[in-house]
Formats: sequence, structure tokens, C-alpha cells
Amino acid sequence: MLSIAVCDDEVLQCCTLSNKIREILEQRNLSCTIRQFYNGNALLQEAGHFDILFLDILMQGLDGLETARRFRRQASDQILIFISSSRDYVWNAYDVEAFHYLLKPIDERKLAAVLLRAVQKTRKHPREYLVIRRERQQKKVFLDNIRYFEIRGRMIEVHETADRFAYYEQIRVLEDRLQGKGFFRCHKSFLVNLNYVDSYNRQELLLDNGERIPIAKRRYDDFCAELLACMRKNGGIL
Repeated sequence: MLSIAVCDDEVLQCCTLSNKIREILEQRNLSCTIRQFYNGNALLQEAGHFDILFLDILMQGLDGLETARRFRRQASDQILIFISSSRDYVWNAYDVEAFHYLLKPIDERKLAAVLLRAVQKTRKHPREYLVIRRERQQKKVFLDNIRYFEIRGRMIEVHETADRFAYYEQIRVLEDRLQGKGFFRCHKSFLVNLNYVDSYNRQELLLDNGERIPIAKRRYDDFCAELLACMRKNGGIL
């Protein structure tokens, strides 16, 4: 299922664009979830959760260009499509690797063409994700945004690159779901994304953001083997 965000400080235009996107995708039997945001700060709190982002440039407070710059620091590979009533910022869009630049009022045929091209691009490089139940809602969480899971009693705390939250899950169930996905349970309380491991010794591993995670003695050899396999798979070692 596609996850799409629309950010525009004009509420009516944000709703209208969201409805058009949904109609275009439904006509082609493509399922999606669409979240609406009315300012850049609200969007940035959940930046890593979307496949495609439609972002207005001329917004009050944090404008679209600055929002896009900060968005790119958290979500380097998501598809970004600018929407604006002005042509003045077309060249700035290249600085944040925008996929396209749509002028308001948005022509529906143009929107459909750009949207479907964006969908095709997401399919060439599909991102794996979990769907978890949190606060009576289903939440889509991309695996490549997760540094590690921390087990706290009956709760599992998810440590993402830009967020942290907890939900109820049995750790053994989570381990099964992540089998073969690049995660390793290096300690009874930690399930780590191996792609974020920067260095390690027999006592602990160091993540790319400086966090330290303990390694259980009996898991050390298996950890080394799993890390080596992950590096080979991702081209990190010949």
C-alpha cells in the first residue's frame, strides 16, 4: 500500500489535492493511505513514513523549501513533488532532488501523469515496512528508518532515525516478522538494524548516531556472522 503525504497551509487546497490523488489511484485499483499536514513542522515529525510527498512552497512560518531541506535530512530517498502558484522556485527544487514541480491550479491530467510516474518509481525500489497497531490505529513503519527495537516489559519501543514510540508486541513475534530483513537480536532487550552498526567489540556495538547497544556474550559469534552477511548483501564487502 502506498503511503502519501500532502502538505499545504491552505486547508481547502490540501483536502482537494488529497481527494484528487485518491481518485486517480482508486481508478487504477491502487490502494493508498493519505495524510494531510497544514504546516512544515507537523510534517517533519513524521517525515520518514511516506513513499511520496506533495509539498506546497509558499506556506506561512516554515516555508516549503526549508521544510524540504529538513525533510531530506531525515528521508533521503522518498519522492518529493512541489506544488506552487509561482514559477520562481523551480530551480531551487533541484537542490532538494524534487521529482517534479506542479503549478497551481493543478491540471488533473498533469497530476495523474506525474503521480503515476512517481508510483512506478516506488515500485522499482520497494521499501519494506511493518504495519503495527498503535493507539487504535494501524501505522506503517518503514524498516530502513528503524535503528533498533528496545524491549521494555510488554512494550516494544521503536527507535527511528527521526522519532521514537512504543507499542504492544511480543518480541518473539516481532523477531519472526523480521526474519531475513537485516535485524539481529544482539541482547535480550535489543533488536538492532545491522545497517546502522558503525563498529563493535565483544561488549557492545556502536550505531551511526553514537548510541551504544550491549551484546550478549552468547550472541556475539552469531552477531558477527549476521553482520558479515548483511555487509555482503549490501555491497559493503567483497
